[in-house]
Amino acid sequence: KKLIEEGDFEASVAYYCLHKFNMLPSQFISLPTNEQAFIYAAIDIKRKQDEEEAKKIKSRSSSKGRRR
Repeated sequence: KKLIEEGDFEASVAYYCLHKFNMLPSQFISLPTNEQAFIYAAIDIKRKQDEEEAKKIKSRSSSKGRRR
């Protein structure tokens, strides 16, 4: 728990795999390096897309509040 909350990258990826892919951390660790690299990259792309979407939603909601 401490590793995930403190932002340990590998622990965070294992946590994401567990919850999104139903993959045990031991299954992730046993993957070949190139497959682990693919998962790292895919999670990073998804995280960036989610951040952009959150910015758009926040921007839309704050602009609606100004129209009063």
